[in-house]
Amino acid sequence: MLVTGGTGVLGRALQPLATAAGHELVMPTRAQLDLFDPAAVADAMQGVDAVLHLATRIRSLEQVSNPDAWRENDRLRAEASRILVDAALEAGVVVYVQPTVAFVYPLDGPVSEDTPIAGVSPILRSALAAEREAERFAASSRRGIVLRLGLLDGPGTGNDEPVGKFGATLHVDDAACALLSALTLPSGIYYVCRDGERVSNRRFTDAAGWHPRPRARAAA
Repeated sequence: MLVTGGTGVLGRALQPLATAAGHELVMPTRAQLDLFDPAAVADAMQGVDAVLHLATRIRSLEQVSNPDAWRENDRLRAEASRILVDAALEAGVVVYVQPTVAFVYPLDGPVSEDTPIAGVSPILRSALAAEREAERFAASSRRGIVLRLGLLDGPGTGNDEPVGKFGATLHVDDAACALLSALTLPSGIYYVCRDGERVSNRRFTDAAGWHPRPRARAAA
């Protein structure tokens, strides 16, 4: 299993779970693999059955209005995704998993995978480009899975507790479990967040057979 961005928060949470489950991981660092080099990516793809593209360059929300600050993140989601899918198709990879974010939804009302997307922030448009690459992979009779994750909390995320104002939250360890579950899911887009939030997680929980942990209850 080729995992990009393995040194990030999702990769660190995923590694022990995947190893315990018996997966053989290839997790090159940025210095070891240039994701914008098609030849290098093609070499890294040899012998790989599954790809999890976790690499991002997320900036602080203080830079949300500065498109230059997000340029590398945009390239990792759009350009690197295209290169990875091209190489994965050529190498005969079976499954391609692309985590993105839940925040491509409308600002009001309940949300599911059937809710139309509108008014997406410029810094999130590359997430949709990455999703389209996973869909292109699936269109070639392979399995391409997109996980739209809620706002992460837990170790390494910068959020000790769930941040409820966004309507979709998820503990980082459950995000890692969702990535492993995605390896056996049918192609498609899945919201992954806690139960009972504005964003529905029903498609994922029905398909994966488990529910993310609930919010911790405040002490009486």
